[in-house]
Amino acid sequence: MDESLNLVKDLALIFISAGIITLIFRALKQPLILGYIVAGFLVGPHFGLFPGLTNPDTVEQWSEIGIIFLLFALGLEFSFKKLLKVGSSALITAGTIFAGMFVTGMAVGGAMGWTHMERIFLGGMLSMSSTTIIIKAFDDLGLKGKPFTNIVFGTLVVEDLLAVVLMVLLSTLAVSKQFSGGEMGMALLKLLFFLVLWFVVGMYLIPTLFKKGRQVMNQEMLVILSVGLCFGMVALATAAGFSSALGAFVMGSLLAETLEGEHISHSIKSIKDLFGTIFFVSVGMMVDPTVIVQYWKPIIVLIFVVITGIPLFATSGVLMAGQGLHSAVRSGFSMAQIGEFAFIIASLGKSLGVMADYIYPVVVAVSVITTFTTPYFIKLSEPFYGFVSRKLPPKLFETLSEVRATSRSKASESQWRQLVKAYLIRMIPYNVMLVAVLLASNMFLDPFADGLLGHLAPWLKNTICAVVTLLVMVPFLYGMVIAYGKYKDLYDNLWRASSAAGRGPLIAMSALKIFLAVSFVMAVVSHYFKPGIGIVILIAAIAAAIFILLRIFNKRSSTLEGRFVENMRQREDYQRQTAPVTTTIREKMDGHDICVERLRVSSDFRYAGMKLRDIPLRRDYGVNIVKIMRGSRVINIPSADEFLYPADEILAVGTKKQVDAFKLSLEQDLTLPESGGNAVDVESFTVTDASLLAGKSLKTVDMRNSGCMLIGIERGEETYMNPEPDMVMLEGDVVWLVGEPDAIKLYK
Repeated sequence: MDESLNLVKDLALIFISAGIITLIFRALKQPLILGYIVAGFLVGPHFGLFPGLTNPDTVEQWSEIGIIFLLFALGLEFSFKKLLKVGSSALITAGTIFAGMFVTGMAVGGAMGWTHMERIFLGGMLSMSSTTIIIKAFDDLGLKGKPFTNIVFGTLVVEDLLAVVLMVLLSTLAVSKQFSGGEMGMALLKLLFFLVLWFVVGMYLIPTLFKKGRQVMNQEMLVILSVGLCFGMVALATAAGFSSALGAFVMGSLLAETLEGEHISHSIKSIKDLFGTIFFVSVGMMVDPTVIVQYWKPIIVLIFVVITGIPLFATSGVLMAGQGLHSAVRSGFSMAQIGEFAFIIASLGKSLGVMADYIYPVVVAVSVITTFTTPYFIKLSEPFYGFVSRKLPPKLFETLSEVRATSRSKASESQWRQLVKAYLIRMIPYNVMLVAVLLASNMFLDPFADGLLGHLAPWLKNTICAVVTLLVMVPFLYGMVIAYGKYKDLYDNLWRASSAAGRGPLIAMSALKIFLAVSFVMAVVSHYFKPGIGIVILIAAIAAAIFILLRIFNKRSSTLEGRFVENMRQREDYQRQTAPVTTTIREKMDGHDICVERLRVSSDFRYAGMKLRDIPLRRDYGVNIVKIMRGSRVINIPSADEFLYPADEILAVGTKKQVDAFKLSLEQDLTLPESGGNAVDVESFTVTDASLLAGKSLKTVDMRNSGCMLIGIERGEETYMNPEPDMVMLEGDVVWLVGEPDAIKLYK
């Protein structure tokens, strides 16, 4: 069989088996993700009852695309700004899980007699939960949008970033047999550099691109462009030495800040489901019963460590981050599994020859089994929370349940703290962009100049390259050195409020900016010219020229920064304009279980036409109506005497559970009962001399009162659709009637 047809056969086997098994699981009310894994096991190489795959390597590549789309979809729902909002909680939780599980993994590995290097790798494998599994489980269980899921997603992103650093560190350990703090530090700096670079460049270019093309872009073009950008970022991430999953997540986060973000997320859902199915089926294909039987003891031990250790450390981390006990328990139980990074780390250890061969299938078995248990642990979190709340002393329970959100309040921050934050937010992006310009000059400008300007004298060619590089740097140098905006206001306030002795830190901040600007200029000049007295003069001349250019580029630099800020805020500004009440409630009550949804009142709604005081909104549903939109009229915070009319659009506020229950009730009222009587039919017949229609017009027959109507007459070669009321029906005409069968019989 042709190779391409083999791929078609494999895909047919995967999708048919997944479809049948998931139908069974849906009937049994089980999570679909478990059905995909079971389907993968049944068609995998270790079961043998069904035909196996002819090209597993190709299917593995398709499953990697599934991971890309799953992380891309996650990024679309969880933008960089959301990550920053839960940043401290995510960092503390991920750090707690990593430290606790790494130490636990090393201890368990030692107890099982594994080597020192195997124990280190085991600690790394056990410290990473599965992003893709949790996303799918939340989808299946309808939990997306719950407050605790933001904490989980933020923690998973931090874990993915930690995994990248960990793989670099473990590779160094395996090769050199010693710990290298320098390698880890460089890996962290590299990761930070590329994340900031991608965010700054992407946030400037991508929303601008969509804004320019919005008028001519249809849905097809939108999907093609967004998927193309996703794979482009994946290629950049892998070229920079990071995972494809990280690149997909970054691009999703960037697109989430555009006005089209929600539309893109909806448009790629089918693609995500398609490739995601292949990924989860491929996970099930890795289950090997013989390995499970042979190494059942370490598998049981590791499963126990994962399903107890991760929830314990995750719950503790969320509590330490200042979140309530309810969110902490739900977050902890959601992460009780290990995932795809465990496979990657295990494969790395195996390829480097520092781990026994059996460890890889053992880790796969642990991952698959804990994947199986994930939906049940998520469901178990509520009963467990109820059990704990009953057993804890009341004062301790009240303390743990309190959400300590004071750290979020900007008003409580001192001006010094706000200034330091604004200073770092300003300095880091500009310095990253300047470093990127230096690297681009060395990697691309130099070879290009050698080919194009090779015939010129070296000093002239180098001068041209230096001038081009510095000209590109000028807007970023200006943005870094010259202060304006919020940072300038804070700086000026503190300068006026401080004594001469207390202005030292402010002077140091300004001096550091100038020093860094001069350092970048010197780096460019020293790269193209040999050190000497002439260099000092040249640097002084260039510094003076740049000082003049800074003033010339004042408008250009502020335009660049203004465009960046505008792109960052465009989605929020649009939401404020189109839905001010919804946006305000969500912003002010961020971190709480609050849901705001726009609903339409049907004429069949049982309370339509009644006053709000007579509708048991709070008693039966627990919701409030904060806005009524009636045609062009908008009623904010309607009074109890306001009526609720059919076709009104309302803004309902409550917890997600309460709003969902109210929406379900509204939709149930929309379901009309089956009509009694006969069904409506369409029939044709030829008019005879005995017919009631012969020689009569529609006006004289008046058949509507009998329950039917005439929609067409065929007379010879002519057809008259919806004929005039005065048209007389003749013998031999073919007429078409619509109505109840018994009524139509009267006219035959």
